[in-house]
Amino acid sequence: MLNNRTRVLLVTALAPAIWGTTYAVTTSFLPPGRPLLAAVVRALPAGLVLVAVTRRLPTGAWWWRALVLGALNIGAFFALLFVAAYRLPGGVAGTVGAIQPLLTAGLSAGLLGERLSLRTVIAGAAGVAGVSLLVLQADARLDAVGVAAALGGAVVMATGVVLSKRWASSSPAPLLATTGWQLVAGGVLLLPVALFAEGLPPTSLTTENLAGYAYLSVVGSAFAYALWFRGIRALPATDVTFLGLLSPVVATTVGWLALGQSLSAAQMVGGLIVLGALVAAQKPTASGARTSRPRTHSHPNPRHLAPRS
Repeated sequence: MLNNRTRVLLVTALAPAIWGTTYAVTTSFLPPGRPLLAAVVRALPAGLVLVAVTRRLPTGAWWWRALVLGALNIGAFFALLFVAAYRLPGGVAGTVGAIQPLLTAGLSAGLLGERLSLRTVIAGAAGVAGVSLLVLQADARLDAVGVAAALGGAVVMATGVVLSKRWASSSPAPLLATTGWQLVAGGVLLLPVALFAEGLPPTSLTTENLAGYAYLSVVGSAFAYALWFRGIRALPATDVTFLGLLSPVVATTVGWLALGQSLSAAQMVGGLIVLGALVAAQKPTASGARTSRPRTHSHPNPRHLAPRS
């Protein structure tokens, strides 16, 4: 029988696994050259539906907290990913983004009181090495702006995860409501950026386009982010963020199975290293499962930042 912690981990792991299908859905179903439109459609409709269903609005400090978390976890994260995706090969962006667990571990030690162990550092480094074998190509080119955007995306998401954990205990509303607030805030921030960068949405969307957008919104956002934030509430932030390493593994596997992409021996070794790092990072200490010890401050002073399209 699985204990409760393992069940929560497995359910939370569904979120990055779902995000790993985004590339295949985007390339197979969505119109080309509109990544910011896809980001807005992922976030805003799903958030509005969750807010309508739960019929809860933020109160007090949660108006600005929802805006900050929505900007970090959704708005700024998607925008930085967009810049990195256009200026870097996917393998470079993925490898840079794989440092997110290490960033989260460092921020969690400072803001949440979680213990930063040598095993966590080694697992984080192994995760970066495994992702680089999995997705990095030998002829990959570097671009300073693109690398900075990918790094910024990792920082933004790491900070969003840590602040989500720090503020979770003071949430005035159910999980689905707070998830909806963040999706709406992120979508509203992204909307003017998308209109400025890409113009109005295309007038002729096919049935496949609509199906792709519906999948990203309903499954990739409303469902997946609810699971992700549920995991953040129940587990140490570092444990949750290591699960994000599943995304490149799933993306590579889907590309091989569904898109006919080749899979080399080095990629298979990289995938095994990533899975090993993920398992090692999740292993409870001898004294039992790790628990986070958030510091209690009435008015935390967040500062930011940021990669699951």
